[in-house]
Amino acid sequence: MIKACIFDLDGVIVDTALYHYQAWKRLANELGFDFTEHQNEQLKGVSRVRSLELILGWGGVTKTQTEQTELATRKNQWYVEMINRMQPSEILPGAKEFLQAAKAAGLKTALGSASKNSSTILERVGLLPFFDAIVDGNHVAASKPDPEVFLKGAEALGTDPSECVVFEDAIAGIQAAKAGNMKVVGIGSPEILTGADLVVPGLHEMTIARLQALDSISTK
Repeated sequence: MIKACIFDLDGVIVDTALYHYQAWKRLANELGFDFTEHQNEQLKGVSRVRSLELILGWGGVTKTQTEQTELATRKNQWYVEMINRMQPSEILPGAKEFLQAAKAAGLKTALGSASKNSSTILERVGLLPFFDAIVDGNHVAASKPDPEVFLKGAEALGTDPSECVVFEDAIAGIQAAKAGNMKVVGIGSPEILTGADLVVPGLHEMTIARLQALDSISTK
C-alpha cells in the first residue's frame, strides 16, 4: 500500500536550473573559460562538489582542494542571492495542487534533494508547510544514484521504502529510487526516463488515482 511520496526538488517542484547555470557560468567565466547550457544539463541531480569537479575538468583547470572549496562556496553565494528572490509564481504547474491532494489523501510527504538550499527555496515559494520531512544535501553524504537520500526520507517518515513513491526528473534519481526498492514516477520524457514505473510531463498530469494504481507494481 502506498503511504508516502518523496519528491526531488529541481525539475519536479520548481526549476532552479537557470540559477545554477548562471552561477556556474559566472564562475567559469572568471576562471577564463565558458560553460554551456548543454553542460549544465549534465549536472542534474549532481552534488555541488562533483559539479565543480566536472566543470573544472571541462575547462582544463586544476585547483587544490582548498581552492575548490572556496570556488564552490562562492558559486553557492551567488546562487543563494538569486533563489532568495524566488516567488510562488515559480512553482511548476500542478506541483502545489498535487501536494495538497496528497495531504488530503492522508499521504506523508518528504523532499529528497541533493540541494543544500532546499528549505530556503521551499520557504520562498510557500511550500515548506506541505512537507513532513526534508532530506537534502545537508543530511546525506552520497549522491544519486545512491539511494541514501530517499532511504533517509522514508526513514524520516516512518515508512517502509516499498510503500513510497519517488518523483524524479533525472535518470540518476530514478536509479536511486529503484535501488532503494521504491516505485518511481518520472517527470519528463518517457524516451529518456525509461526506468520509471510511470512517466508524466509534470505534476499537473498526476492524480491520486494514478498514484494508487502504482500499488499493483512490484518493486522487486
